[in-house]
Amino acid sequence: MAVRLRLKRFGRRHRPFYRLTAMDQRQARDGRAIEELGHFDPLERDPDKQVSLKRKRIEYWLSVGAQPTDTVRDLLKKNGIGLSEG
Repeated sequence: MAVRLRLKRFGRRHRPFYRLTAMDQRQARDGRAIEELGHFDPLERDPDKQVSLKRKRIEYWLSVGAQPTDTVRDLLKKNGIGLSEG
């Protein structure tokens, strides 16, 4: 089973809200997640409230081989969670 760290969309029309999840890559975007790892609100004005991440769990999933999507990779880099290249 290939695990991906990806965003699941919630919210209403023109007001997106995303949850960062660990999911089997074969699942639909809004399908069942293995674990919820945080949330991202792109329209929140306060940068401290815009992103909330469970750092230790994200690092665990990365250590066991989960691959983040491009968007999640950028989000993690902005929040200081390093990704090992290789």
